[in-house]
Amino acid sequence: MPETMTGKQALLEMLKAEGVEYIFGNPGTSEAPFIDLLGDYPEIRYFLTLQESVAMGMAESYARATGRPSFVSLHVDSGLANGIALMLDALNTGTPMVVTSANYDVRKVNESMTDLAQLVRPVTKWAVELTHAEQVPSALRRAFIEANTHPKGPVYVGFASNALEGIAEMNIVPSKPAYDATRPSPEGIARAASLLLDADRPIMLVGDRASDDGANEHAVELAELMGLPVYQVRGAEVAFPTTHPQFHGSLSLRVAASRAAVQRADLVLAVGADPFEELFYWGDVILPPEAGLVHIDPVPGRIGRSEPTDVGIVAHCGLALAELTALVKERLSPAALPAIEERRRAAVAEARRTREAYEASVAERWDNRPMSPARMMSELADALPPNAIVVDDAISNRGPLRHYIHAARRPDIRAVRGQSIGGGTGATMGTQVAYPDRPVFGILGDGSAMMTVQGLWTAANDNIPCVFVICNNGMYRVLKVNFNVYQGEVLGMPETSGGRLPYSDFAAPFDMAAIANSMGVHGERITDPAQIKPAIDRALSSNRPALLDVVIDGSL
Repeated sequence: MPETMTGKQALLEMLKAEGVEYIFGNPGTSEAPFIDLLGDYPEIRYFLTLQESVAMGMAESYARATGRPSFVSLHVDSGLANGIALMLDALNTGTPMVVTSANYDVRKVNESMTDLAQLVRPVTKWAVELTHAEQVPSALRRAFIEANTHPKGPVYVGFASNALEGIAEMNIVPSKPAYDATRPSPEGIARAASLLLDADRPIMLVGDRASDDGANEHAVELAELMGLPVYQVRGAEVAFPTTHPQFHGSLSLRVAASRAAVQRADLVLAVGADPFEELFYWGDVILPPEAGLVHIDPVPGRIGRSEPTDVGIVAHCGLALAELTALVKERLSPAALPAIEERRRAAVAEARRTREAYEASVAERWDNRPMSPARMMSELADALPPNAIVVDDAISNRGPLRHYIHAARRPDIRAVRGQSIGGGTGATMGTQVAYPDRPVFGILGDGSAMMTVQGLWTAANDNIPCVFVICNNGMYRVLKVNFNVYQGEVLGMPETSGGRLPYSDFAAPFDMAAIANSMGVHGERITDPAQIKPAIDRALSSNRPALLDVVIDGSL
């Protein structure tokens, strides 16, 4: 039965009906009407952030961790604009979020009203601004459905102040699940199976959307069945166990060994990934002419976007891999098993050689001071508790992090999923909120951490007991690395100047520990690898947020 209430009450009643437990936000005057009512809704907790990117980072990681849309409250046009970069990331990576802000009274249209929905329409799945109180329940119901159906992503609902203050009869009815797990085409699966069975040097690429669709176990089964080397592409999630002997780590075209692996393959099976999407231009077609590409993805428009595709299958990744594996098993000839076993042994041996070569390459600098990134990550890996979750925002030090810190399951390692720098602070806290019973460590570059350093205050204010670990190299090292790649690998220049790139060094280095302490987070500055484990033990035993400011070598 409908009830008479204000729009602001209807907003909170709809959040309650949708099962929303947390609001991540930074409020302004126009949001005050519904903020004022939050005291009547103790089941909804508001996380106050001091900058919108922190709220967005918390909400984005919380949504990925729980699989449910998160709710974000920003302020009018200025606060909303500050959230746009991470809204774009959420759109590109398919994270379900409902983002809101309030506007002025619609009668001020001639003065200073911004069309908020129009402002964010390019970075959302759906955007609407409400001008009447009775619009609130149905618009929020649609927002949660839109956010959580493929292709998932952020939606925006704006509220004119008169929509919040107006009174109307309301029907508070929550959204219901939209079952959209698309089954693959039988013809596509049959063609993919034929190509896979006929290939001599196939490889598998997995991406975040495979992880989102729960395809991990099926990917392992198919890789073992066919002896496939497996690479992760631009992965923020664990789409394949990094401890598996056939796992070869990340594939990036900016790395010569990755380009060589692609050139050796005669078939690439890409699942839930954008196979060869990269910062730099490496050519219109990456694969050699004799190689084929099978691309499975749940999002229409991803297939064929970056590479000519022989078989494209728009489907739920888990369902598609399960059906592909079943058909390959059915067609697999006993005569093919010796070759497959030889391919599996070669894949395992190559993965082992790659790991050994990396460890040999860092051995010479193992005892250097400042400590090398590899030494830092090795000490961290040894010190982390077994049930720890690592949020990877290490930027240019992601390579050593992923070498030493492993994950068997999807939640064990998370990462800032898009392209915006500064998401790691919020992502660490949002992950801790989603997993209150597991210790969460955010490993962040110093430049990235400074983008949203205000987030440390939120960790202290709400006692979010995560541990921030700063890779403090005193520079935007990623800029230097990328410029070296650009000059050396893309342009083919014999000498590169990334190490001397202007305006990428912090001449006045950040004392991140001091900043943390000033905001109520326990901070320690670490210069000796032996200090890492005792500092982690102290942080965990405190059950309070902490920051470890680890000084490392930033040389290229």
